[in-house]
Amino acid sequence: MRAPCAEVANKDSNDYPRLHFIYVQTINPTPLGLPMQAEIIAIGDEITSGQLLDTNTQWLSLRLEELGIRVLYHTTVGDELDAITDVFRRAIERADVIIATGGLGPTADDLTRQAVAEAAGVRLVMNEEALAHVRSIFARRKYPMPGTNEVQGLLPEGARMIFNPNGTAPGVEMAIARSGRNGCHLYALPGVPAEMFEMWHGTLEGALREVGGGRRVVRHRKIKCFGAGESRIEEMLPDMIRRGREPRVGINASKTTIILRITAEGATEEECYAAMEPTVATIRECLGDLVFGEGDDELQHAVCRLLKERGKTLATAEWGTGGMIADWLNEVPDASDVFVGGLLVSCERAVQRTLGVAPEIFGQHGSISEQVAAAMATSCRRQFGADYGLAVGAFPQHDPQAKSPASFHLALATADGVATKSYPYAAHPAVLKLFCAKRALNFVRLAML
Repeated sequence: MRAPCAEVANKDSNDYPRLHFIYVQTINPTPLGLPMQAEIIAIGDEITSGQLLDTNTQWLSLRLEELGIRVLYHTTVGDELDAITDVFRRAIERADVIIATGGLGPTADDLTRQAVAEAAGVRLVMNEEALAHVRSIFARRKYPMPGTNEVQGLLPEGARMIFNPNGTAPGVEMAIARSGRNGCHLYALPGVPAEMFEMWHGTLEGALREVGGGRRVVRHRKIKCFGAGESRIEEMLPDMIRRGREPRVGINASKTTIILRITAEGATEEECYAAMEPTVATIRECLGDLVFGEGDDELQHAVCRLLKERGKTLATAEWGTGGMIADWLNEVPDASDVFVGGLLVSCERAVQRTLGVAPEIFGQHGSISEQVAAAMATSCRRQFGADYGLAVGAFPQHDPQAKSPASFHLALATADGVATKSYPYAAHPAVLKLFCAKRALNFVRLAML
């Protein structure tokens, strides 16, 4: 990270030369207490074209937050030198830590080294340590090294090599001074996930701790809600999801579940969780039974917990959801203690033969009715000997031209009788099964509460 002042000629948008001075030198760690902000850059046409899913950025974001470094930017850029250089220049201005993945190979479209050098205003120079590393990898594999691989020994002047135990592409570590403020720490890693993981654990995590990472802790809690939409839940939490609030509270919908994400920063993990407690208490007080769990909880976990607490069992009969409810319940650890079985039917004939629902009920009320759902729930409970029998009735056909939304019907049978519930549905048909299955599980949960 030590280099003299580099004076190079650059061109601006008007294409006339100008002198641009960048100092690359040892940068002091970020002062204690000041948060570090990061940008992650994913490089490659295979990503921008959609042919490859970028999982590196997600993984790195999680690792950086574990070190108390907040990731503010995710940037993806294709294999064009000017574009990559521009991305690095912008990142140097706005981020304390930059981690880039991809573009360190030996081919003509591997442009990261050159882009970093141009963004920092220095030249590429042959780094003997890096070149020796590349040669050693080929020697270990007993392959002759093509001449094109020598380019992997080039590093921006003043940069250091990041050791890559099992790949030919050394990483790049560089500190860039910024006038009047703390410097920027830039790290470029290969895009191959296995190599990137090794380099993170072997070198990069420790390097980030040296420059200020790990002095603060960032922790999250997720509160899971179901039964109201995203905007309605936000209305019920006045002033809680505003920008600038501490702890931060974010909201998003995922497969019809509403997730409230609480984020706190502090000197220790205990300090973070203590800071979150008043916010969690307020959310639970304001939302009441809309909250069903935290973290990785889903509705099936909440239902199984309540069944165990009450010493009760559940059986299901599904018409239209494709057995989704039974499948979810089966995934819960030790679910067999409370979920005794489920039936999947797909037509009137199956409902009559398997569940013994009388044809007269269909004749009087039709297939899509609360009465049929109630008969299914009652029969299901009796056949399995369960405390609760949950039934989903047949689905209506989706009609985008309908003046009013169609409804689906749920029923829950107990020793005291049968409760039914009808829900209108006018959203996208692709999530109808999901929505109905979650409504059914929530119906059971609320009944037990």
